[in-house]
Amino acid sequence: MFLLNLLSQPVFAIAALVGLILAITVHEFAHAWAANRLGDPTAKHLGRLTLNPFKHLDPLGTLFLLVAGFGWGKPVPYNPSNLKSDADEVKVALAGVSANLIFALILGIPLRIATMNHVAIDSNLWLTAIELVLEMNLVLIAFNIIPIPPLDGSKVIFQFISFDARIAYERYGPIILFALIIASNVFGFPFLVRFMEPIIRVLSFVTKGTYTAIF
Repeated sequence: MFLLNLLSQPVFAIAALVGLILAITVHEFAHAWAANRLGDPTAKHLGRLTLNPFKHLDPLGTLFLLVAGFGWGKPVPYNPSNLKSDADEVKVALAGVSANLIFALILGIPLRIATMNHVAIDSNLWLTAIELVLEMNLVLIAFNIIPIPPLDGSKVIFQFISFDARIAYERYGPIILFALIIASNVFGFPFLVRFMEPIIRVLSFVTKGTYTAIF
């Protein structure tokens, strides 16, 4: 397994941690930027329209990042009433994963060049580090499009259910998400990983031209 093997080496574990922090920062900044462009300056007024990672790191999400190997950023606040339509709310939600994809595509350029020149990525420290940062962006994309609140994918589901159902789903979504995470550890069946892995494989090919088995 690509990621697990690399994380056994301290230098690459640090690179992965830095990569995930960068991915979270880009993700949350994109939410704030999109909301501001679409008419809601709430995040901007709260100082979230920035690439300063300390403005976007969530204490619990950072703890999970250090302990469990995955995490999340502090949700970017926005006021839906300032947006023009429900579609704008979806745009704000998807801005984060879109920014991560763009970031990954940029990071994939030197990896593609190396591959075209028959240079093995794992033979070069810098290329391996770049690949790790790229993969962290893909992990964040796959995790956030899971259609369970408070993740971004749930905003798409909200467009097809009633207001009351949305309120209930928002209330119980975090419980469902944590239950799936705990169940994965207790029963040994990686529910979320099974959802995320094929997405990561496809995006890996799109961004750097090769498939990667993250988990």
